[in-house]
Amino acid sequence: MQDDILLSPEIDRRGFLKAAGGAALMATLPGALAAAGEPARPAALAFVGCAHIHTPGFIKLLNSNRPAVRVKFAWDHDAARAQRRAAELGADVATDLRQIWSDPEVVAVVICSETNRHRDLVIAAAAAGKHIYAEKPLGITASESSEMADAIEKARVLFTTGYFMRTMPQHLFLKEQVERGAFGRITRIAGSNCHNGSLGGWFDERPDKPWENWRWMADPKVAGVGAFGDLGTHMLDIMMLLCGDVGSVTAETRVVTGRYGDCDEAGEALLRFKSGVIGTLAASWVDVSDPVTLQISGTEGNAAIVKGELFYKCARVKGADGDKPWTDLPPGSATPLQQFVNAVLGQPGMPLVPVREAAARVAVMEAAYRSSKAGLTVSVA
Repeated sequence: MQDDILLSPEIDRRGFLKAAGGAALMATLPGALAAAGEPARPAALAFVGCAHIHTPGFIKLLNSNRPAVRVKFAWDHDAARAQRRAAELGADVATDLRQIWSDPEVVAVVICSETNRHRDLVIAAAAAGKHIYAEKPLGITASESSEMADAIEKARVLFTTGYFMRTMPQHLFLKEQVERGAFGRITRIAGSNCHNGSLGGWFDERPDKPWENWRWMADPKVAGVGAFGDLGTHMLDIMMLLCGDVGSVTAETRVVTGRYGDCDEAGEALLRFKSGVIGTLAASWVDVSDPVTLQISGTEGNAAIVKGELFYKCARVKGADGDKPWTDLPPGSATPLQQFVNAVLGQPGMPLVPVREAAARVAVMEAAYRSSKAGLTVSVA
């Protein structure tokens, strides 16, 4: 989930949504829309699908930044959900997607639909010339994700997705150090992204509040993945930023509580990067704690993020003795949705996620699930 923030895993769903919603992040991160200055031009947006767990937080973010940006329409296949979100946005309900695709005033869309609807919505948005923010994962399969990437590149529209971990100071610093060669030859990397969503019932049915019913996210037929793909894709993104493309995967996913039927609630994968690096990736909804979220080792350096603090040991870098937290970090950047809207408003230099990178993460996850099912090592397409 976008903004699957490195919070204490004991946090409940309400606390998670509040933190992920962006109020606190907007106050602390540079580049937030509220502090972006006068835009080059106003922009009208549309919500295309309002099913994702982060829809409420995105609405709060966009509502806080008018009149620089406004949401003109909200559409969802669930009429009650569309009406609820449209009311919160002060937007019109679009009963037919053609209202959005044909409206020249709408320059961009925020796609927060169920994942199995992404392909058709993204391709239609690109054909209509709309800039696209699509929640992750981009698609369910590598094939449909590549098809979406083709459509977006052909249309030459802006795109990004919710890989929020790219904005974190620790990850920005590590990327800089890797690019400088400070680690020497990287030999291994281990990433983890876990919380207690299943234990806390985050995806339980909400018949009393159907607009806050996230049950589909624990249905692999609709979401495409379970816990391993949902949370693991974020750390996978960071690992691939640091170490490049993945050549093959050996993975195992499993049901733990059975609260959501046969939906996987935990998993682990061995990743063999094309660069020669060996990696491990863990993700789950059944962890009561997840203190060590990233470790990277090389012939000349080592780094670990422990309880949100970075420990860095490298003889090439003065003071990097690994004994105390490393605090000389770059500032964090704006969240992905903030970056997207800033770019739509004409601000240059927004580090949007390239659509081919989003598609590549789907390909690795698809291989991981195939590996788990077959009990074999699977090459990444």
